[in-house]
Amino acid sequence: MTTAAIRTEGLTKHYGKHVALTELNLEVGQGEVFGFLGPNGAGKSTTIRILLDLIRPTSGHVEVLGVDPRKGGARLRERIGYLPGELAIEGRNTARELLAFLADLRGTVPAQRITELAELLDLDLSRKVGAMSKGNKQKVGIIAAFMHNPDLLILDEPTSGLDPLLQQRFLDLVTEAKHNGQTVFMSSHILSEVQQTADRAVIMRAGQLLGTENVEDLRRRSPRSVELVFGQDVFVDDFAKLPGVRDLTIDRNTVRCTTEGEVDGLFKMAAKYPLVSVLSTEPDLEQVFFSLYDR
Repeated sequence: MTTAAIRTEGLTKHYGKHVALTELNLEVGQGEVFGFLGPNGAGKSTTIRILLDLIRPTSGHVEVLGVDPRKGGARLRERIGYLPGELAIEGRNTARELLAFLADLRGTVPAQRITELAELLDLDLSRKVGAMSKGNKQKVGIIAAFMHNPDLLILDEPTSGLDPLLQQRFLDLVTEAKHNGQTVFMSSHILSEVQQTADRAVIMRAGQLLGTENVEDLRRRSPRSVELVFGQDVFVDDFAKLPGVRDLTIDRNTVRCTTEGEVDGLFKMAAKYPLVSVLSTEPDLEQVFFSLYDR
C-alpha cells in the first residue's frame, strides 16, 4: 500500500475552552493537489501548524510523509516546502541575500533556480525585504517554498496579496509541481484557484470537516449567478419552471437567476430569443457552503 503524503485520524485541538479542531480525518495521496477550503476561522491554519509540529494536537494521530511530525525532525522538514498564511519577514537584507541564506540551509538549491522563480513572479531580488509590499513579500515566500523542489508543499492562503496575473503564474507553479510528482496541500478560501489545480478538496467550517469533494464535481454542483440580456422582451413563463434555475427575476429583456447543476434547459430556452450578452459569475465559498451543506 502506498504511503499517504498526509494522514490524520481524530485530530482535535483545544485552546482552553475554545475548540479549534474537532475529530479531523484526512488522507492526502502522494502526487495529489489537495484543496483545504474554508473561511477564516475554519481551522485550516491550526491543522497546518499541527502538520508542521509548530503546535501539538490535544488528541489524535498525524503522519506526514509517513512520519510522525513530532519525531521527523530536520530530515522531515527538508522534504517540505511551507508558505505561512501571515508571512512576517523584515530586515535590511535583500531578497537575494535572504533566499541565498535559506538555500544554503537547504544545501540543494542552484542559484539559477532562485533567479528563474524570481523572473516568473516578477520579483526584484535586489530590493530589501523590510521595505517590500505584502505582495512582494508573498513572492519571496513562494520562492522559498518551491525552490528546493520538496516532496510536499504546504501552502496557507498562497495567493494573498498577489495580483491576478501573478496568481495565475503561481497556479502554473502548482501544476508544474504536480507534473513532477510533488504533493501540494493548499489552504484557501478562494474556490476558483483551487478549481484550476486541485484533484480533491475538503470543506472546513468551525473546526469541522463538512465534506470531501472531487473538485470537478464540486464545480459542476456549485451555484452560479447568471444574467442574460436579450434583444427583445421575453415571456416570464418561458423561464419560470426550468430545472436547475432558482431566484429568477425578469425585467423586460433581462433575465437574472441562480443556476445549479445542469443548465442545458436555460440556454435552450435562451436560444429562442436574440441574445445580446451573457454574464455568469462563480460563487464565493460561503455560497457553496450554503448550497451544498446547510441543507
